[in-house]
Amino acid sequence: MVIQRAETGWQERWARARRFIGPVDASTATPPLPPPLPEGRVTTVAGRGDMFFRHAAGPAGGPTVLLLHGWVISADLNWWQVYQPLAERAQVVAPDHRGHGRGLRTQQPFSLEAAADDAAALLRHLGVGPAIVCGYSMGGSIALLLWRRHPELVRGLVLQATSLDWRERLRERLLWKIMGLVELVSRLGASEGFAERVLRDAVEHSPELAPHEAWLKAELQRGNTRQFADAGRAMAAFDPSGFAPSIDVPTAVVVTTGDQLVPPSKQRALAAAVPGAVIFSLAGDHRACWLQPRRFEAATVAAVEWVQARTAPPSAALPEAVPLGR
Repeated sequence: MVIQRAETGWQERWARARRFIGPVDASTATPPLPPPLPEGRVTTVAGRGDMFFRHAAGPAGGPTVLLLHGWVISADLNWWQVYQPLAERAQVVAPDHRGHGRGLRTQQPFSLEAAADDAAALLRHLGVGPAIVCGYSMGGSIALLLWRRHPELVRGLVLQATSLDWRERLRERLLWKIMGLVELVSRLGASEGFAERVLRDAVEHSPELAPHEAWLKAELQRGNTRQFADAGRAMAAFDPSGFAPSIDVPTAVVVTTGDQLVPPSKQRALAAAVPGAVIFSLAGDHRACWLQPRRFEAATVAAVEWVQARTAPPSAALPEAVPLGR
């Protein structure tokens, strides 16, 4: 019986791979109508440039939650399913990282440090720090660097589907294999059907995504592939083990327990390295923010609320504030 189940699982994976590379029917294309989203803003940040971010005001007196998205996607693709529940509890600021989505365009190679400095500059520019910083996957690495480089801006951390380091067995799988995929996509272009195939696979898994499929496709086509490749290399070299034991703010680690890209053991190792960190389990893989939206919402809100309950009220607005109403 065990052998039969293994064969069936292999056959299912092979059939799924064949469906993924199969032809795409574009005859039923629909306009890319987005789901409800917070207001999108572009602001010119001194020393950085024009930065795009989503903003929801939240309740009076509530904390600020800074949302940092994952690799090769945008804030909207990562967070659209939790914007509203978080906005009921906190002011939400969700920027697109440089080279991703509508983020900063620069000739400089992507670095996690620069992305962290971008986020810090935005918080200072808006006068909304310190914040509870919530990072998903690569966004978790950026959140860790934001604490290290700008600790006065971080009230607490929520680290989701992220790792203490991205090396060892992840090096070949994440860096070399996916870097090859990024190069292939950059050569073929998303118009050749890559985005359609990714979404067809996602909708098969989660039919509730179907009404937003055209919008999701349009979002997937944003960004700069060279910056994506730079970001992948930066992640492969990132190792916060030297400073993680010094983190002195409340920290929640959301572990995606079925993750095939970032092993749950590495996510738990991150929690073990940060003093006092607690673990929230999310039953899903690395795409849980898409494919398990209700679980993702519950885990994210619970982790943010845990951190919020353990942080002091925010201090007065930092200098150089620009009122969000402008």
